[in-house]
Amino acid sequence: MLLTFIAEVADEPLLLDPADRHAETETNTWWLSTDVEDRAALSIEEVVAAFGRTADALRARVAASGHRGPATFYVWHDDVAGQLRCSTGSVPRTGLPFGGAHVPTDALGPIVADFLADRDPGVVHCTDDAPGTDDTPPPPFPVWVADLGTPEA
Repeated sequence: MLLTFIAEVADEPLLLDPADRHAETETNTWWLSTDVEDRAALSIEEVVAAFGRTADALRARVAASGHRGPATFYVWHDDVAGQLRCSTGSVPRTGLPFGGAHVPTDALGPIVADFLADRDPGVVHCTDDAPGTDDTPPPPFPVWVADLGTPEA
C-alpha cells in the first residue's frame, strides 16, 4: 500500500503560491505510513524509485502549470510519528519551511531505510545518552529534496 500512497501524491491537489506558504503547506503535505508487516516486505530501492517517479510526475505538472521560480518536492522521516512525510513548495532546497534543524540531501535511501527499520512506528525509545536528553538539541534531520522548478523567478 505504501507504494500506492506515494504514487497518489503526484495526482493530489498541488498549490504553488509564494505569497501564501501556509496554504501551500496545508495543501501539499502528505503523511505516509504502513504497518510493520508491510514495511518488512518493502525494499529501500522500490520506495526510493516510487518517490523518484512521483517527483518526475510533479516536475511535469509544475512545468505545465506555468509556474516560474523555485519549486521543490521533499521527503523526510518523522520518527516521532513513525511516518514518511512529503511536501511540495515554491521554495528552493535551501529554504524548506522547517522550524527545526534539518539538512537537505540528495540521498533518499538512508531516510527510507530508517523508516523501514522502525519496528515501533510512533514510539521513540529514550535513553540517557539519546540526542537531546542533556539539554543538547538533537542533530539536524535529513530531508531529501528534488528540484521541480526553475531556480529563478
